[in-house]
Amino acid sequence: MCVENTPPPSGRLTRRGVLAGAAALAGTSAVPAQAVSPAAASGGAPVAARGGAGRGGDLVVEGGTLLDPATGEVTEDAVVVISGGVVRAAGSRARLGNRVPSGVPVLRAHGRWVLPGLVDAHIHLNTAAEARDAVLKGATSARSGSTNFFQDIAVRELARQAPEQAPRLRAAGVFVTPDLGDTLLADPELAPLARLRDGVRSPEALRRVVEVNLTRGADTVKTRVNERAGLPDQDPLTQVYDHEQLSAIVAAARRGGKGVLCHSYSEKGCHDAVTAGIRSLEHGAFVGERTLHEMRRRGTYFTPTLTAIAGLADSSDPVLAERGRTYLPVLKRAVLAAHELGVPLAAGTDSSGGAVDPVGREVVLMHEAGLPALDALRTAATGAAKLLGVDATVGRLARGFAGDVLVVDGDPLTDPRVLTRPAHVVRAGFQVQAQAA
Repeated sequence: MCVENTPPPSGRLTRRGVLAGAAALAGTSAVPAQAVSPAAASGGAPVAARGGAGRGGDLVVEGGTLLDPATGEVTEDAVVVISGGVVRAAGSRARLGNRVPSGVPVLRAHGRWVLPGLVDAHIHLNTAAEARDAVLKGATSARSGSTNFFQDIAVRELARQAPEQAPRLRAAGVFVTPDLGDTLLADPELAPLARLRDGVRSPEALRRVVEVNLTRGADTVKTRVNERAGLPDQDPLTQVYDHEQLSAIVAAARRGGKGVLCHSYSEKGCHDAVTAGIRSLEHGAFVGERTLHEMRRRGTYFTPTLTAIAGLADSSDPVLAERGRTYLPVLKRAVLAAHELGVPLAAGTDSSGGAVDPVGREVVLMHEAGLPALDALRTAATGAAKLLGVDATVGRLARGFAGDVLVVDGDPLTDPRVLTRPAHVVRAGFQVQAQAA
């Protein structure tokens, strides 16, 4: 939970090397020096040597029951027309009439429900295999919860070049945490921090890690206020950064136009993080009413990662198992209280360490916490899309939106569990198939 250790890449890794490595993963030629635009060199969107991002596919999804999470509208015998990875039309067959093209692949969804691909707002993707698995399990868009060596920035580029192989991703780069460990090897600019006796705690050190992330092209910044729940020798209620330190991180991120997601558990830690100006509170098991009111006032998102906490209860380690059993009901009550107060919620699994949980499981747990099924679904659709800043193109199947589709074997408004095992996944107009073992 919250980043497993993975082997570092070459010590000679550079920002250009990240882009070239991503291009290689995507099956394109490595990006030569002259192929990287000035925007890419300054941390903006990279442009590959041969025409930029990969084109999406053409597909017609027909015959299913279409659900719009934004409105709750249900359309029988629906048709979704995708061209170049973008929805060109969606609605009932009778209404679309001759706007349905011929000569393109057809996905027949008769007897099934059709809805937009889901968003996992907290996931750790360290490999191409994990990225593909996330898509297969329904997450066609995602926000990274950080990686050890900027793998998420490479995954983001992989998604741009070959969208069927990875979710559309908002990358967080490396964790802003007191003890960077081997992450010191992620960038030569981090090496001077190795000699800090107290770790990454001073305003200068905190700014350094944020600035390295921004230089590498991170879309958001990840930090913590409490220790980890997933390590038995740590106490998740122990605070590692105070309000002043968190404010320094937020200020450094804002100078780069970025928001901050913050790993939190204790009520004081949650309150310090929210009042420091974070964009979203992660985990937050013991968040209190005063902090929830502050979150509603500020528009701070709550990403509770119920899936990860529920997973602790199944641990073979007795400390972690007891922690999961204790925290999960507390967190579910916090989720329901947040929903009732109008705090925006986003679904996130906190998947890491090679195991990817279906984001539909988070929707199920949101529903079990007391949210109506449609509102639970929205936490992984329109709500999470807004948090990621992609709500103009993600979270619905309507004209101009991304051609990301889930086809499921039942009504998710009656039984959200159908979201945990999609019958078909479409990413940018491409049907995604499991690779042979």
